[in-house]
Amino acid sequence: MVLIDALYINNGGGKILLDYLVKEIEGKNINAYYLFDLRCINDFQFIPTHRKIYLRASLIKRHQFYKKNLNLFTKVFCFGNLPPTIKLNIPVFTYFHNRLFLKIPQNLKFKTQVFLKLKFFIFKLLIKNTDYIILQSNVIKEEFLKLINIDSSKVLVLPFYEPIKYSNSIKVKHSFIYVSSGIEYKNHKRLLDAFTMVYDFTKKGSLILTIDDSYIDLYNEIKLLIDRGYPIINLGFAKKELLAREYSKAEFAIYPSLTESLGLGVVEAIEGGCDVIGADLPYLHAICQPSLVFDPLSVDSIKNSIIFAINHILPNTEQKLFNEVNKIISLLK
Repeated sequence: MVLIDALYINNGGGKILLDYLVKEIEGKNINAYYLFDLRCINDFQFIPTHRKIYLRASLIKRHQFYKKNLNLFTKVFCFGNLPPTIKLNIPVFTYFHNRLFLKIPQNLKFKTQVFLKLKFFIFKLLIKNTDYIILQSNVIKEEFLKLINIDSSKVLVLPFYEPIKYSNSIKVKHSFIYVSSGIEYKNHKRLLDAFTMVYDFTKKGSLILTIDDSYIDLYNEIKLLIDRGYPIINLGFAKKELLAREYSKAEFAIYPSLTESLGLGVVEAIEGGCDVIGADLPYLHAICQPSLVFDPLSVDSIKNSIIFAINHILPNTEQKLFNEVNKIISLLK
């Protein structure tokens, strides 16, 4: 039996990937037991009770679980970035998908930076307990190997994501979409400043966002701009079916995020037929050859890119990163 350790995963892109991975595992009839975060207590109801447990996300609770169930499993797949707290005599795979641990943006709040540094310190202490590290791109692998002393053959690059079924829609001219959470490194403030400046100047363009009210300050700022007449549509937390329709209609995906492990919104946008305008950063170039890039720390650069996209025909975006979920499933069998 393989253990899928998903403690600490409860929202955002990590939760989206977890939902997909669980569905794929169950569809392949793999004998799996799941360790889920207690904050997901209402999820995964289709999995029988005897094959799952929900625990509070803490190192102590996790350690106690491993000590108690040491001999029950033949493989372990850690999906919450951290290897097990003890060394096991079975194959252990750790999926490391939080790039913030490797390169912490200096404009994050001090408390956030301290938390990330602490968690990465714990990761380095526990890395001896995993046999393989799985990453989402070669760019992250390069960064990872600079910071962690590990045999590169033990570091696998296997990105995965759930494909979306897109509709055949006519593209809305000068429309931009940015699908992401409202975490500060997603850089919404600069995007909003740039977009409103463009609209004030050109009276062209529309912007679709996906910010729910858990990011209340950003949510209220967007609502204020909408009330002032700016052509912004905030979908809040959007299901795949709605995202598929919006990607199919949007002419451009704009991606100002300061860092990404996978950049799921970029991949989905490309497969939905959007041309990508994004941050001139390594993560974006690992995913695709974008149609246009900008400096994500400069409102003027973002603004100028939007204006250029409105007034010019851009080269098509070329996708570089593809779904490798079947290779991950094969590791678990």
